[in-house]
Amino acid sequence: MKNFSLLKGLRVILAILIFVPLLLFFLDFSGIMPSVFHGLMHLQLVPALLAGMTGILIFQLVLVLLFGRVYCSVICPAGVLQDIINRIYCIGKKKKKGTRRFRFRKPLNLLRYALLAATFFSAAFGYLSLCLLLDPYSNFGRIASNLFRPVVIWGNNLLADGLMRMDNYSLYHVTLKTITVSSLVAACIALAVFIGFTLWRGRLFCNSICPVGALLSLFSRFSWYRINLDESTCTHCGNCERSCKAEAIDSKSLTVDASRCVECFNCLSVCPKGSVQYLPRNKRTKAEETVVEKPLQLVKADQNSRRTFLATGATIAASLPVVSALAEVGDGHAKGHGKGHGHGKKSLDHALPIVPPGAGSIVRFTELCTGCQLCVTRCPSQVLRPAGLEYGFDYLLKPHMAYISSYCNYECTACAEICPNQAILPITKEEKITTQVGVAHFYKGRCVVNLEEQDCGACAEHCPTQAVHMIPFKGTLTIPSVDPDLCIGCGGCESICPVRPGRAIVIHANKVHQVVEKPEEEEVKEIEIDDFGF
Repeated sequence: MKNFSLLKGLRVILAILIFVPLLLFFLDFSGIMPSVFHGLMHLQLVPALLAGMTGILIFQLVLVLLFGRVYCSVICPAGVLQDIINRIYCIGKKKKKGTRRFRFRKPLNLLRYALLAATFFSAAFGYLSLCLLLDPYSNFGRIASNLFRPVVIWGNNLLADGLMRMDNYSLYHVTLKTITVSSLVAACIALAVFIGFTLWRGRLFCNSICPVGALLSLFSRFSWYRINLDESTCTHCGNCERSCKAEAIDSKSLTVDASRCVECFNCLSVCPKGSVQYLPRNKRTKAEETVVEKPLQLVKADQNSRRTFLATGATIAASLPVVSALAEVGDGHAKGHGKGHGHGKKSLDHALPIVPPGAGSIVRFTELCTGCQLCVTRCPSQVLRPAGLEYGFDYLLKPHMAYISSYCNYECTACAEICPNQAILPITKEEKITTQVGVAHFYKGRCVVNLEEQDCGACAEHCPTQAVHMIPFKGTLTIPSVDPDLCIGCGGCESICPVRPGRAIVIHANKVHQVVEKPEEEEVKEIEIDDFGF
């Protein structure tokens, strides 16, 4: 018993050691988290699959074949988050009527393997929309960056106000500009789904909806170590079944569905006789064979299972139009910025999304990005923002460069360094300053120099490559001109342009990123100083 309790304690400790740094990496708004923790992102299964990380995939396969689905209880942040939700819920249950109780239910194989197949085939043809909506890591990332992170920042600002009143300026105010209506709605729906499924049926999401859970279940059936029930000592008290949040233990027939067991080890700690054991598999009983040896057989569900299937399917189907509809509402404001140019129609200033340097092309980025929004949280200039439906459903919640009040720092490669999917490939600073993500286009009819005959030149002053420069216009006035061979599309010119609502200089995205020549450095003239330099 003590050894089994230690096994559960070890699982909890490992989960904390992975979950807490990963969560802090999303919450960190001051860049103090060591970059070494970024490696935890690469342990996630979907990013590893998309990035083609063979070593990580082999490690995960060996892990599940040896120990079962420990990934779901230790490595997956969404799984750990569901455990936290369940633990919080159980605190209230204990005060009322004892600990929470589960019961064995038949698996919804039709639903989970249908969703797995749909996710796999759609991703194979370059459509990641379903994977984006169901991937547990990406959903956790959206929850952390759009719900948890603002709470931390607001708490920091409140504390900073209090310290300032005491003449203590150790903390500073932080402005958060990366949250959009679309990303906020998506995060709220994801959290509501996790809470709802956890309170309703424990790990139902992991065992019926999650494509990662369905994929791991195909291998966990053959895991070497697994939960076993000792018939000789079992008293059929049912404690193990009631504690199984995966609803995988049938205490009547003494069988464990290894495809659904997430190796949380709760059953080990509640068995009074030590009949529940986590040991190398021995000869299975006939009852176990009916559960384990037919991985793809569709079990005929009873009335309750049919109700669960319908309710679960309805939840998924209902969430899609809600996300789309609310995203359109949020994006209407963004699209409204393009109106008022004298045409009365939707602006085509940003007809294509401007994807970060290192993405290579819009098509490649769209096919690999799952919208986890890690790059959004790590961008120091907050120029990356999650998209709504302005670029289509396939680009929903994926980040793009929005030069509303900021621009891409000239030598910054933060997003390329941390993308777990390698949708943004790592690039050097030298490569960054020569990567052209778009080209600035100047609209003379909008410029204040032309309309009001006033000096400006803000765009040229903020161009790091001098692609935007001033040329003679009228009298002493000068007007901007763009050299596309020098422009890298950083957005410095667009973000500073004072014209509203349609700016006089706008970055048009390159479908495929180009390489431009590095701008020549200005010669520094040596000045001879006489006497004291006066």
